[in-house]
Amino acid sequence: MESLTIGQLARRSGVATSAIRFYESKGLVDSERTSGNQRRYPKATLRRIAFIRTAQRVGLSLEEIGAALSTLPDKRAPTKADWHRLSTTWRPRLDEQIRRIELLRERLDGCIGCGCLSLRSCTLVNPGDQLAADGPGAVRLEP
Repeated sequence: MESLTIGQLARRSGVATSAIRFYESKGLVDSERTSGNQRRYPKATLRRIAFIRTAQRVGLSLEEIGAALSTLPDKRAPTKADWHRLSTTWRPRLDEQIRRIELLRERLDGCIGCGCLSLRSCTLVNPGDQLAADGPGAVRLEP
């Protein structure tokens, strides 16, 4: 079985070595260690990383991606059939995300025209001033 060093994997996948180590710490990819304790990744890890990056681009969390990858036997790379099955199960979640983004876009257009620039009364970030009781700090962007 052909294996890749972390540097080779980074170059071929376009992902930083730090990201690969992070994915490994989260259980999304696996490596074996040489006698000198260097990481070696199976060539199929390239497909797993492509899967991870694509899933991240559509807004899935690493937890969701990890759960999906854990359904694959022997921690192998996803096939076209796997991707179809997983994307079908994600469709309702993605449809809801699209709905929320569209709602945000609609409200943002109105906010730009409003010009209030107020975190206290802005209907986009604090509808009905609901967060005032929580005091100052970060606000939630929820529809």
